[in-house]
Amino acid sequence: MAISKSAKIEAEIEKVKAKITEQQARLKELEQKKVEAENSEIVDIVRGMSIPLAELPVVLQQIRAGATLGQNVPKSEEVSE
Repeated sequence: MAISKSAKIEAEIEKVKAKITEQQARLKELEQKKVEAENSEIVDIVRGMSIPLAELPVVLQQIRAGATLGQNVPKSEEVSE
């Protein structure tokens, strides 16, 4: 007995659903790897700043508030001729 047209379509639907599920799992895995990589980058940046752990929350609050870090260099005044 030949397979009906609707049965072939149903089989194709199941294949596509399986591929979608596989790709969703891959997407979730990649998103997790991205978060881990970003977290690693953040840790590297913070460690490179040589800020004591006790001072880190204060520094982060200053950054959030818009304070500048490092030296403040005044803008040079333009000389009009």
